[in-house]
Amino acid sequence: MQQDSLWQAVLGEIELTVSRGNFITWFKPSLLLEYDDELITIGVPNVFIKQQLERKYADLLRETLAKNGIMAPSIIFKISSAAPKSKRPSDESVLVGMPTPNQQSVVTAGGQSGSGQNQQQMGGNTNSNGGNSLSHSYRQGINERYTFDNFIVGAGNELAFAACQSIAQMPGTKYNPLFLYGGVGIGKTHLIQAAGNAVLAQNPKAKVLYISTEQFVQEFVDALRFRKTADFASYYRTADMLIVDDVQFIAGKEKMQEEFFHTFNALHQANRQIIISSDKPPKEIPTLEERLRSRFAWGMSIDMQIPDFETRCAIVQTKAHTHQVELAPDVVEYLATNIQTNIRELEGALNQLLAFCEMRNLVPDLSIASSILGASKSRPKHLSAKQIIERTARHFQIPMEDILGDKRDKDIVVPRQIAMYMLRSELHLSFPKIAKELGRKDHTTAMHSVNKIEKESRIDAELRTILSEIKERLYA
Repeated sequence: MQQDSLWQAVLGEIELTVSRGNFITWFKPSLLLEYDDELITIGVPNVFIKQQLERKYADLLRETLAKNGIMAPSIIFKISSAAPKSKRPSDESVLVGMPTPNQQSVVTAGGQSGSGQNQQQMGGNTNSNGGNSLSHSYRQGINERYTFDNFIVGAGNELAFAACQSIAQMPGTKYNPLFLYGGVGIGKTHLIQAAGNAVLAQNPKAKVLYISTEQFVQEFVDALRFRKTADFASYYRTADMLIVDDVQFIAGKEKMQEEFFHTFNALHQANRQIIISSDKPPKEIPTLEERLRSRFAWGMSIDMQIPDFETRCAIVQTKAHTHQVELAPDVVEYLATNIQTNIRELEGALNQLLAFCEMRNLVPDLSIASSILGASKSRPKHLSAKQIIERTARHFQIPMEDILGDKRDKDIVVPRQIAMYMLRSELHLSFPKIAKELGRKDHTTAMHSVNKIEKESRIDAELRTILSEIKERLYA
C-alpha cells in the first residue's frame, strides 16, 4: 500500500509537468513494481508505452522518483498484466506519433478545457446549465499539441508568427481580426491554434473557441432545424477568442454569412479577439458579402507562403527529434526536396518512414526513404529547362516562341523574367546558362530578371501565387 501511495505521489508531480494527453496516455497506465538501491522496476501494459517511456521520459521519471526519496542508478520498464490497461490511442497511432481525438482539448460552453473523451459528447448536448442547449457535437476543439514552441519559423511565416504571439499576449487589443491566408498544409491551422493554446495557458478560464467553417455551418443548420438559433448565437458571441479555420467555405451561404456577420460585430465591439484563416485573401473569396469582406480587412491580413528549403529541413529535423530519431542530412534533404508545398504531406512522409523503420528495427537512410516514398510525388528526375519554359508560357497563355523571342511587350517580358527565375530556383542554372536557354547573349539580363522577380515576390502576393501554381504544375 505504501508503494502504491508513493507511486501516486510521483504521478501527481508528473501530471503537473506534462500535458494532460501525454499524462493519460503514457504515465497513468503504469505502476511501481519494485525498487531497491540498485534498480527501479516500473510496470506498463504494452510495448508501445514501454518504448515511449524509455525514449522520452526516463530522465523525468528518475528526477521525480529522486524527489520522493527513491534513488537508484537504473530504471527498467517491464510489461506487466498488473498495470492498468490503457484505453487511449491505438497501437498504430502511438507508433506513428499522430494525435487521436481523445488527445484533443475541447472548450465547452462553460469555457473549461478538458479531454475530448470526457467533454465532447458525440450524440448529446454540451450544456453547462442543465437546460436544453444546442448540441455542439461537431466541434473538434483546440489541439494541445499545436504550440508556438514546436512551430518552425521561416521567411514565409515569420510575420504571421509574430502577429499571433502578439495577439496571445494581449488578445483583442490589436490585429483584430487577424486574417491568415495561404495554400494548403503550410501551417495556418497550427499557428492559429497555438495562439489559442497560449491564451489558455495564461488564463485557463478564458473561453477560447476553435472551429472549422464546415463545423460552424453544420451547427448553424442544426440550430435552424431545431429552432435553437438563440442558443447558437449566445454560445459564439460570448467567446473571449473565436478562431475560425477555412473561412472560404462560408462563400455562397447567405444565411450563414448573415449570422457570422452579427457574431463578428458582437465580438469585435466587445474587444474580443477574432482569428480567421483562409486559402485566399478576403478580396478573392468568391460570393463573399462585401460587408464581411471589409470587416475581414479591418485588422491585419497576412499571406503565409510555402516554406523555403531550409525551413522544410528544420521541420523534418524537429519532427524527427520528437520521435527521438536523428536523421542523416541526406535523408532530411531528400524529404525537404521532394515534398515542397505541403507540410502535412511532409510530416506524413516522415511518419511513414519512421514507422516502417521502427517496425523492422532499421536505421532510416536514404535508400529506405527513396524506396518507401518513391519519386512519384516529387521533383521529376529529368526536369528540363524546356519544360519550365513551356509550363511558364502555358500559364500565361502565350506561345513559347514569344518567350524565346525578342518582343519587349510587358505581357511577354514578365513571363520571360519569371521563366528565368524558375530556371534559377528550380534547376540552379548559372546565369550564362539561363541566358543561353532563353536565347540571350548577355547574362546580365538573366541576373536582372532573377533579382527582380525574387525581390518582387516578397511583397507581391499575386506574383507568389503565380510562381506557386507554375511549380505545382511542374511537379504534379
